[in-house]
Amino acid sequence: MDSVPVVAITCNVATHLLGRDSFQEVDITGITMSITKHNYIVRDVNRLADTIREAFAIARSGRPGPVLIDIPKNVTAAVAEWSAADPSENPITARMAAKIPVATEAELDKVAAMLSRAERPFFYVGGGVVTSDACSELLNLAEKLNAPVSVTLMGKTAFPATHPLCTGMIGMHGTKASNTAANRCDLLVAIGSRFSDRVISDPDKFAKQSAIVQIDIDPAEINKNIKTQASLSGNIKQILSALISRVSVRPRDGWNAKVEEWKNHLPAMYSRKTALHPKFVLEKIHDTLGDDTILSTEVGQHQMWVAQFYPFTKPRTLLTSGGLGTMGYGTGAALGAQTAFPDRYVVHIAGDGSFRMNLNELATISHYNLPVIIIVANNGTLGMVRQWQKLFYDKRYSETTLDRPPDFVKLADAFGVRGFRARTEQEFSETFAKAVSERTPALIDCYMDIDEMVFPMVPAGKPIDELLLDAQS
Repeated sequence: MDSVPVVAITCNVATHLLGRDSFQEVDITGITMSITKHNYIVRDVNRLADTIREAFAIARSGRPGPVLIDIPKNVTAAVAEWSAADPSENPITARMAAKIPVATEAELDKVAAMLSRAERPFFYVGGGVVTSDACSELLNLAEKLNAPVSVTLMGKTAFPATHPLCTGMIGMHGTKASNTAANRCDLLVAIGSRFSDRVISDPDKFAKQSAIVQIDIDPAEINKNIKTQASLSGNIKQILSALISRVSVRPRDGWNAKVEEWKNHLPAMYSRKTALHPKFVLEKIHDTLGDDTILSTEVGQHQMWVAQFYPFTKPRTLLTSGGLGTMGYGTGAALGAQTAFPDRYVVHIAGDGSFRMNLNELATISHYNLPVIIIVANNGTLGMVRQWQKLFYDKRYSETTLDRPPDFVKLADAFGVRGFRARTEQEFSETFAKAVSERTPALIDCYMDIDEMVFPMVPAGKPIDELLLDAQS
């Protein structure tokens, strides 16, 4: 769902035992058919090399995604002749490239005309822009049209948060500016985004005053959740480049002024004073480490606080699970990022609930001495579920309070990772400075209020411009 090009290699029983309910036999290709882009079971060792090449080509081409290769036990031990293939002459790669749709000149002209005529254009941008390396093209097109730009959680790094045209995140926990503009614009352009329920809420009440254009590499996403008046399917980078040369310059006007006015509507919790507020923590991280820092998250309140408070300005500096919302995702993502970029800072923001899902990876961090800094937002609860229980279930708190071990600092120490505690802003500033001072793994257990909530919030089924800005609104 997050369009991640993973190749998974699994093993199975020997080919003569397949289908006999043999010991530890699993029909993994059948199980994973609905959650992979493609999968294989290799019964002949002579097909193994080509299968692996094809798997990587499929995973990377078009809309990226996971591919699984299942190898029976006897195939793993078999011998075959092998020769290297020239990637530039690989027919598999060429075949994958041929399957990518290409927008026609007539389609491009139609969308360009709609953009040039629009009086209240608005961009809704997702992770597809980042995946296609189209961030600079998006910036150029938005500036030429003076179009306000909202971003999804997966699209957070597609457009600089500090840019005057940026309205912030859109959807259930989006800003008033993004959500209101989406329902007031006369042309909404969705770029590399799929109109998920977390963005549009009630599809019958989304952007009803607007014509809608969708741009995506995956034709299956076009008209799936929201009916469009025009669409462009293909490589987003190429499409945006073509549109830039076709559209007319649009000056700043009253529409931009109105959007700026909406940007000033901020929830009270943004200025709420607690002993240690997530806004302070995230701003301190950015002020200390700068724009090149890579952040990973788990899933929950802390994930939304990262999206709301951290000013991302560069592509590919956020790793988060926005599609399925998978708790336990972020620790492994941080390890991958630190391994790929050993000279950059990697900070993992985790909730005390999500971190428990994969905290055994502290062993991996310690063994390879990966200097990941882990921030545990420890509020003693599964915070996002508790927030729903408080707001919509009459405070019937069930199975969300985490009033039991572990002690995360002692746990870190047991794995050979430096551990710190922070209960106040001063303690966090001091411990974070210590964590940064050495390029070795570190964990900071940050104690936060159990009832710190995420606002704005759109209640399920409501129009996205009907936001709760605090617990009383």
